[in-house]
Amino acid sequence: MKVQSIRVEQLRQFRQPLEVRDLGPGINLFVGPNESGKSTLVRAIRAAFFERYKSSSVEDLRPWGDSSAAPEVAIEFEWQDEHWKLNKRFLRQKRCDLQIGGRSCSGEEAEDQLSTLLGYEFAGSGASKPKHWGIPGLLWVEQGQGQEINDAVDSAEAHLQSALGRNVSELTSSIGDAVFERVREERSKLRTASTDKPTGELAKAIKHVAELESHHAELLDKVDSYRLQVDRLGELLIAQKQDDSKPWLIFRADAKAAMQQLEAIKAMQSEQDREHRELQQNQESQRLYSESLQQGSQRQALLAERQRELSGATQSLAEKQALEPSLLQRLQQAQSQSQAAGEQLRLARLQEQRCERQSALQLLKSALHDAEQKLEQAKSEAASLAQQRAQLAALVVEPAALKQLKVVAQELDRLQIRQQTAATRLRYQFHEGQVAKLNGVAIEGASEQLLSVPGILEIEGVGRLEIYPGGTDLAVTAERQRQYEQERLALLDRLGAADLQQAEDNAVLAQRLEGEIGSLQKAIAQLAPDGTDALAQTVQSLRERAEHAQNQLDQMPSASDSVTTVDLAQEQLSVATERLSSLEVALADQRREVAVLAQQVQHLSGECERLQREVDDPATRAREEQLLQQLGMLKLEQRRLEQSLEQRSQEIQAARPDILEQDIKRLELSADAAEHASRQRDREIQDLRVRLEVMGAEGLEEQSAEVQTTLQAARGRLDELERRADALSLLQRLLQEKRQELTQRLQAPLQKHLNHYLQLLFPQASLVVDEHLKPVQLARGSRGDAFHEALGALSFGAREQMGLISRLAYADMLQEAGKPTLIILDDALVHSDTQRLAQMKRVLFDAAQRHQILLFSCHPENWQDLGIRAREMAGLKTAGAE
Repeated sequence: MKVQSIRVEQLRQFRQPLEVRDLGPGINLFVGPNESGKSTLVRAIRAAFFERYKSSSVEDLRPWGDSSAAPEVAIEFEWQDEHWKLNKRFLRQKRCDLQIGGRSCSGEEAEDQLSTLLGYEFAGSGASKPKHWGIPGLLWVEQGQGQEINDAVDSAEAHLQSALGRNVSELTSSIGDAVFERVREERSKLRTASTDKPTGELAKAIKHVAELESHHAELLDKVDSYRLQVDRLGELLIAQKQDDSKPWLIFRADAKAAMQQLEAIKAMQSEQDREHRELQQNQESQRLYSESLQQGSQRQALLAERQRELSGATQSLAEKQALEPSLLQRLQQAQSQSQAAGEQLRLARLQEQRCERQSALQLLKSALHDAEQKLEQAKSEAASLAQQRAQLAALVVEPAALKQLKVVAQELDRLQIRQQTAATRLRYQFHEGQVAKLNGVAIEGASEQLLSVPGILEIEGVGRLEIYPGGTDLAVTAERQRQYEQERLALLDRLGAADLQQAEDNAVLAQRLEGEIGSLQKAIAQLAPDGTDALAQTVQSLRERAEHAQNQLDQMPSASDSVTTVDLAQEQLSVATERLSSLEVALADQRREVAVLAQQVQHLSGECERLQREVDDPATRAREEQLLQQLGMLKLEQRRLEQSLEQRSQEIQAARPDILEQDIKRLELSADAAEHASRQRDREIQDLRVRLEVMGAEGLEEQSAEVQTTLQAARGRLDELERRADALSLLQRLLQEKRQELTQRLQAPLQKHLNHYLQLLFPQASLVVDEHLKPVQLARGSRGDAFHEALGALSFGAREQMGLISRLAYADMLQEAGKPTLIILDDALVHSDTQRLAQMKRVLFDAAQRHQILLFSCHPENWQDLGIRAREMAGLKTAGAE
């Protein structure tokens, strides 16, 4: 079966006709984004075959909001060298027409013939459902349904079995089924069929063994606990005997002895502190006596030092006083030079001001000249601007009216051409002297007239002819031509022009004048930004400033070549001023130094006299001798105290008071811990004796032996049941394998096609098919090490791939049986990774050598290497709209 074309109209989003022509025999790829119409086109194909044309349950085909629409689908295809053409309309003006070569039929007869050909059924009432779709429901995959194949196979099972030539379901009525069913029932008493979990008596045995094992383990734990507690009690009794000596009392006695030693050490530390304070007081007294003795020695040295300083200060004072006359003479010379330099600077600045004012006057004259020229040019440009504005004001320019005039002129030209084309041509040729009248106007000789309105031709001596031009639209054209002519004249009058050309010339002239006006305005703005009046005021202001500057210059003294420059005069004044300032500072410093030296000489003379009196005093000598004796006694006491402190410090350090404190703490904690452990041990002994008496009365070891005997018996029964379950499972598997071998021999044609496609995806793999022709397992690997996995356990993408391979195999089998096949895939394989998709393209391309495939996808980039040209839905819509 090969579909050649599909035409859809007024169906969902296809309000306008959409036609797909020239469909090829292999893969036909349709691409477009979501909601571009791919699924709508698939729905149209399904409706054309599956839905009764009289059905009222196809409201989903109607375009939204269009209650008057009549969805229509037309499909042309070839089958066995005959051309079939189906046309079906729904909801309004319902009909179904089918042409087969030279034959035709309609209505339900046509629908029944199609269902017989393709292998499907119609719903008794309502919309068509998947259970009615048969072979097309298996080969036509809806969006998102590629992995769902079981229901489709159920719907098409009868047709598939017919294609195989025998009924595979006959296997279920064989004699071996009774044995197989008995084995299954016996096994189901011990293990579940679906999950192979224990059930019935086997499950009870497993539970009973588990309970006994748990109880036995608890008893063993209790026996072990009893034995451990007995051992613990023996250890505690031994430790209790050792507590009779009360070791904590020894710890406390040792702690008391350590505390007494620490108290003795603390007394030694107190004595050490007292002697240390006495040593500090001794050292302080020695320092004070030494300072008093040093004052006498220092007084004599200080007297000699002050006498030397007095001699030096007296000599320096005489030298400084001798310098003052020379400094005064040099200061007077510097003052004269500074005054002369100041006068020279004043004359130089006057000369410089005259030069600056001459330059400023020159600049004012130049600016005045430029301003006068700009004023003249601005006045000239302003006159031109006024002239251009007056010329522009005389023009009538309305862009909208001019645009409308152009439209009217074009429409008149079009109507003129149309009138000339459709008007009746009257050609005449009269004999010389023969006169006739057309609508009252005399005509003669040979000529031609175009008649767009009825006319009357009067021929002298013959009669009159009434001529009516052909076509009903000539009068309308003439009327429209008259209306447009009136509008043209009104627009010309509005624009003040005789014709369109003049109006356009006026517009061009106005545009040029506006440009020139703009240029003139810019030129004037550049020449006089604030206006010509402001520029004239600027000229007058510059003229007055120039006259004032000239008057000031005339009043200044004339220039002289003997005057130096301002910089040179300034430099000369700076040098003279700096020299004058340095001399003034030198004189002031000299006088200040003389005053300081005079004061220093006076102070040193007084201090020398005081020190000499103190050195010559007898009381001072007696006091110094007494201080020497006391200082000797203090040094003897210092040596005694230092020896005592050193000896006591060594004794304290050897005793280690810090360690004694730690010993006291350690011994007290040990005593407390030993006493607490003894009391705790007594309580634990009492508790263990009570618990052991209770546990001994329970007979734990006897209970454990009894439970162990029961457990061994239960394990023997469990082993027996498990061996029986395993034997039944083995027997069931062997029967199933034999039955599967028979099924595979009957399904060999289908299996051949499945393996053909599957090897392109999974080498050394096979699909297991049940007696209802459904794929149920995927076997991978070699025959001996094959790994079987249920299709339902595969990933979504893998199930979609297995579903497509199965459908292609069904199509091959149906084609071999002489059945028509058409494969439709709506957004298939969207869950396949890149590698799997590349392998599935090889599968599709191989199937396309035998079947026609309509492939719809919203991912065109995934199918670029399929070797075919994609049809874009947008392009099909555009072609349909044209």
